Amino acid sequence: MRKFRIVWRRVKVKRKKGNALEYKKYKEAARNLADNRISYYNKLYGFAVNGVAIKNAKTRWGSCSKKGNLNFNYKIALLPEAMADYVIVHELCHLGEFNHSKKFWDLVGVAIPNHKLLRKKIQNIKL
Repeated sequence: MRKFRIVWRRVKVKRKKGNALEYKKYKEAARNLADNRISYYNKLYGFAVNGVAIKNAKTRWGSCSKKGNLNFNYKIALLPEAMADYVIVHELCHLGEFNHSKKFWDLVGVAIPNHKLLRKKIQNIKL
């Protein structure tokens, strides 16, 4: 009987150089947008925001940590204003409800009444 040996090789996948250039170009605009809109909407909510970071994520528009850190994809600077506001409010509301329960969506609905429509639209945009 023949024995076969399996050889695993690591394959490095590099991002396109254009993404790095685009990231550098829009990072500051995304930071300004996020800071301004968080300040605006947080007057309504009053959540404690620990920090805000702009990242070059492959699959997410934003995220929120248990420590109160909000992370956003730099491409929010390229979105229409209503969609960018939806992403920002979505992550901001996770500071109040760290899940996607009815309470969470009710919080989002306070600032973004048409959040269901915007959510569908943003899910169709490829990062």
